[in-house]
Amino acid sequence: MAGRLSLALLKATALEVAILAGHLVLYPSGIAQERRTAPVQPPPDAPRLPPDSRPPTLLLHGFIDNRSVFVLLRRALSQHDGRRVESLNYSPLTCDIRTAAELLGRHVEELCERTGHHRVDIVGHSLGGLIARYYAQRLGGDVRVRTLVTLGTPHGGTRVAPLADAHPIVRQMRPGSAVIEELKEPAPDCRTQFVSFWSDLDQIMVPLETACVDHPDLIAQNVRVTGIGHLALPVHPAVANGIRQALDLAHPGADAKEAPGGLTVA
Repeated sequence: MAGRLSLALLKATALEVAILAGHLVLYPSGIAQERRTAPVQPPPDAPRLPPDSRPPTLLLHGFIDNRSVFVLLRRALSQHDGRRVESLNYSPLTCDIRTAAELLGRHVEELCERTGHHRVDIVGHSLGGLIARYYAQRLGGDVRVRTLVTLGTPHGGTRVAPLADAHPIVRQMRPGSAVIEELKEPAPDCRTQFVSFWSDLDQIMVPLETACVDHPDLIAQNVRVTGIGHLALPVHPAVANGIRQALDLAHPGADAKEAPGGLTVA
């Protein structure tokens, strides 16, 4: 058993190194914000799109990263489902999750105005998922966010790399931080569905279960991914397939409660 675990960890680590090398090559291409089409003002009597139509998907990257991390995932979501997919960069100098969540909220409002949709779906990797959760749960963003998919997000706070505490936003990702404690507070009216993908070989999540959403008031489903690490979550084909399943649920709240094992990652 120990030998198999060591071999799996070795393979996952090698994959992480390869992904990191590839991402470093792509990183410069994602530094600038994505170009947006100018908002088109519909006629005053034009009907809004129905609430159950497929909403656009917004991708939100992790700590010290940018939108280039989603090159493969964006292609998978766009080509297979034909959905509108956009990404948002927040500054690498961001020092507060609350401030980043407010920026996200302004962008979501602009996206809804530009596309005519009432709501959006968000996929957040690592810190990006925590920013999006704060927006949905604490800033009233559940009015706009239908489904939030998180990939390796420290929902309960992570203890990894204590020397990184020099950065204030890392301190906010620690267990017991003010932000993490706020996310534990009651949220009885939150309408967003949360789907959290967590990996059994994610060395950034300490403990591993911190990447699960554990809140009695939230509609949440936690999906275990085996054999890959933190950086592989936004690029792995099986995870992309699981994300598509999560976003395609016709009535996500009911499905999550009635069939908590409905999503698969293989």
